[in-house]
This record gives sequence, structure tokens and C-alpha cells, in this order.
Amino acid sequence: MAASTQADDEIISGINVTPLVDITLVLLVILMVTASYVASRAIPVELPKAATGEGTPTTVTVSLDDRGGLFLDAAPVTEPALRAKVRAAHAADPETRAVIAADGRVAHARVVRVIDLLRQEDVTKFAINVDPGELAGGR
Repeated sequence: MAASTQADDEIISGINVTPLVDITLVLLVILMVTASYVASRAIPVELPKAATGEGTPTTVTVSLDDRGGLFLDAAPVTEPALRAKVRAAHAADPETRAVIAADGRVAHARVVRVIDLLRQEDVTKFAINVDPGELAGGR
């Protein structure tokens, strides 16, 4: 019994890092598995057919860069071509929505022109893409 009390009073001179390594490896495997799902943004599945199913609305992305370039879904486009493609998308899906991503240095009038173009083609549901960072002045 005296031997067991001596063992309890010994100073711990080393740290067992095996559990830490195990947890780290498990987290690494979880990260690697989920990263592939995040990169594809959807799990590839074969969807079943349904007579009463509803589709998701079409979303187009209109971008304006700082040099005045106009892009539709990351492809360069002119205003007449943008108008035609938005009209075609709206004809295929009346619930078409748009996301406008404009560089902060683009003139306000240019963004308003794009909004007006979308509204002329009956795309009235749109969002303006912004950086969610805090304002410089802060409140």
C-alpha cells in the first residue's frame, strides 16, 4: 500500500499527446470530406420526377468592373446582348431574379442604367451584391 501512495505523489514529467493527435486527424478528415461538398455547392443526385413539383427561380448575375466592363454570369457581354439574354431568361422563367455586383468605383449612373435595363425586361426582383464588412465610420 505504501508503494501506491508514492506513485500518486510523483510529478508528471511528460504530456501524452496521442489523444490530441487523434482528434486533430479526425478533424482533418472531416474538413477534407466537407470541403469537396462546399466546392461543388451541391451534392450530385438524380432528382425524382413529380407532377406537382416546383422549380427554383432562375438567377442571373450581372457584374460591372472598374473599367466599365459588363458581364453576365462572368462572361463579357454588351448591353444589347444583355438585354436579349435577360429577355430570354425571363421568357423561360417569369420568376427570374438578378444579382448585381458592381465595383465600388463604378459610377452610380451606370448601376442605375443596369437596374433600369433589368426592369425594362420585367426582372423586378434583384439584389445588389455588397461586401458585408463594417462601414469605415462605424456606428
